[in-house]
Amino acid sequence: MNLKTKYLGMELKSPLVISASPLSEKIENLKKLEDNGAAAVVLHSLFQEQVEAEQKELHHFTSATEFISAEAMSYFPEPDEFRLGPEEYLNHIRKAKEAVNIPVIASLNGTSLGGWIDYADVIQQAGADALELNLYDIPTGLATSGGEVESEYIEVVKEVRSIINIPLAVKISPYYSNMANMALRFKEAGADALVMFNRFYQPDINLDELEVEPKVALSHSGSSRLAMRWIAILKGRINIDFAATSGIHTGKDVIKALLVGANVTMMASALLKNGIGYLKVIEKEMVDWLVEKEYKSVEQMIGSMSQMKTPNPGAFERAQYMKALTSYKF
Repeated sequence: MNLKTKYLGMELKSPLVISASPLSEKIENLKKLEDNGAAAVVLHSLFQEQVEAEQKELHHFTSATEFISAEAMSYFPEPDEFRLGPEEYLNHIRKAKEAVNIPVIASLNGTSLGGWIDYADVIQQAGADALELNLYDIPTGLATSGGEVESEYIEVVKEVRSIINIPLAVKISPYYSNMANMALRFKEAGADALVMFNRFYQPDINLDELEVEPKVALSHSGSSRLAMRWIAILKGRINIDFAATSGIHTGKDVIKALLVGANVTMMASALLKNGIGYLKVIEKEMVDWLVEKEYKSVEQMIGSMSQMKTPNPGAFERAQYMKALTSYKF
């Protein structure tokens, strides 16, 4: 069975790509992922504010002890406690490239236009095969309009595209006033692929301590439906690659995403739950279905059930909303 697909101008051995997560923080994990069938890996994100916070903390230690005697030098933090700028992340990219033969895609989350540009440039220099911009922000200003927020995102993509030559993916949220228009604008700004969709942090309340606490909720198979819907609608209308992420847990999840038009599927939660070896289970389930349905290759099926190719284009639109609700019986 030919499982090859193309994503970001690269030919991958399969559509099974690892999304940004703690899975990629250790080189030994990257090797295991490759050995178990991963076609590419997106490294964990480099967060601009984390880098800058560590720089400020180190500056505090060094400036606060400027006039202390040499005998007190043990007060300084050990060098490996701090990441001076993005050096540790860049070294991780280099080590990853040496350790595996699959494409290594870096992930960047910036907070300022200058940060996006500066870190994108050094990531390219470190040898990443591609860059994924992780557009994760939660605008809370009452005076900031949705249009302003969207224009800022487009400007980030334009500026990053202007200074790097490697393929550029943009990981987006579904929360735009017109998702279709934003997808087109991202393409026009220089994006080579859209990763759909980012999952926003949602805090919880600890009722015993009466505190707000961070919670990371892993995805489930149903989480993929929103991405499937929009990929299906956009496939063939915009000349761009699509990656379906969040909710890819089984071989059937992979198949569904490919049918509507995804070039690749990205996963992390399924492997965090079941271990890296679970990749082989997903691949086998996918291959078994392809054989049963007499497909000869993955590329043959990509987009075959997109809105442009399905006999019932309305299945992805508003008309089905009422049908779905009225068909549910209690």
